Amino acid sequence: MARLIRKRETLLFLIIVVMIAIFSTRAADFATPDNLAGIFNDTSILIILALAQMTVILTKSIDLSVAANLAFTGMAIAMMNAAYPGLPLAVLILAAIVIGAALGTINGFLVWRLEIPPIVVTLGTLTIYRGMAFVLSGGAWVNAHQMTPTFLAVPRTPILGLPVLSWVAIIIVALMYMLLRYSQFGRSAYAIGGNPTAAVYAGIDTGRTKFLAFVLSGALAGLASYLWVSRYAVAYVDIANGFELDSVAACVIGGISIAGGVGSVAGTVLGALFLGVIKNALPVIGISPFTQMAISGTVIILAVAFNARRERNRGRIILRDRAAADTRTEAAA
Repeated sequence: MARLIRKRETLLFLIIVVMIAIFSTRAADFATPDNLAGIFNDTSILIILALAQMTVILTKSIDLSVAANLAFTGMAIAMMNAAYPGLPLAVLILAAIVIGAALGTINGFLVWRLEIPPIVVTLGTLTIYRGMAFVLSGGAWVNAHQMTPTFLAVPRTPILGLPVLSWVAIIIVALMYMLLRYSQFGRSAYAIGGNPTAAVYAGIDTGRTKFLAFVLSGALAGLASYLWVSRYAVAYVDIANGFELDSVAACVIGGISIAGGVGSVAGTVLGALFLGVIKNALPVIGISPFTQMAISGTVIILAVAFNARRERNRGRIILRDRAAADTRTEAAA
């Protein structure tokens, strides 16, 4: 039992359960199934963006442009829906994924071929993509009355008690788990983050793997753009502003190492849900927005410190075991 609790995902799950129990003492309806389903639905887009971010971080990179990608792509498909209301929804969703993947391709190409540090590339494209959204729209908004009913209704449609938005997030979680655990790309991503030099000697194309990680991140951001615009029934330049930091925070809280190569899909999902519970609970118990920001920042710093300490302890254990093995070898000789 003690060993199970030491697992990051189990511990984080227990913390979330305790938080829900504590918050329910201040708001009686907080722990009801309907409210918890609502929290999951509210967090679904963050879960998708966090999984996109996780894929890049595993390869020892970072994508600060995911939210800007979402903003530009969301604006583009909202304008397409307003200008061509006869376009099938499947075409619009596919267009969102393709546009998002194209923006991710730009990031991946700059990191792969020009060998520019990922943080520099994505910090630049963050601004560029937001600017592109402004140029595309002329600073105007696309409102609900300009969008078709089908475009707006699908993510809200309930299936087996959950909206389609929640089911999309669940499907993406399952697909990302399968991809990262069982595919060659997933194994390569972990190998590159864990030991880039060894990965090269093992025949892994590190540049190409990072490139594919950015493309996948962009595609997920593109999918999230449709879900965001249709759920909130509005598209404007500043949508999802700051969500790139929330996606990184979800990964860090979930145990994804910023140094790469360490982390799980389950941890990322729990990290996103941790933030979702906090963001839904703090306003209910009367915490001001500025205090909420301070609390979220403190949690992120504590998570980073916890991760760093765990990785340092792991390194010490490896060295200790190696020293013990050397001692046994010398004794046998």
